[in-house]
Amino acid sequence: EVQLVESGGGLVQPGGSLRLSCAASGFTFSNYGMNWVRQAPGKGLERVSTINYNGGYTWYADSVKGRFTVSRDNAKNTLYLQMNSLKTEDTAVYYCSTLVGGTKKEGQGTQVTVSS
Repeated sequence: EVQLVESGGGLVQPGGSLRLSCAASGFTFSNYGMNWVRQAPGKGLERVSTINYNGGYTWYADSVKGRFTVSRDNAKNTLYLQMNSLKTEDTAVYYCSTLVGGTKKEGQGTQVTVSS
C-alpha cells in the first residue's frame, strides 16, 4: 500500500523557515517524480514544486521561486521542502503527491501557518 506521510509543519513568523518532510513507502520511491502541493484556506490546490526521480530536474511555482527548495533522499525514501523567507500567503496545508499506476497518491498533509 502506497503511503505518504508529511511532517514538519507548524507556526512560524514571517521571514522564518521550515523544512517539510514526506516519508514514502509501499512503492519504489526512487522511480517516481514527486510533487509538493498546497491548499490555502478557501482556495484550491496549488502545485508548489516538482522533482524528478533522481533530483536532476526541479520546478517551482513563481510564488515560491527563490525561497523554497525541493530535494529528495532516495536512500531514505524521503522528500523534502525547505521553505525560507516565509510569507503570510504561504499559510496552507502542504501535501506531497505522486502518480503510481496512473493513480494520484497524496498524504494527509501538514499545516503551515505563517503569522506574527
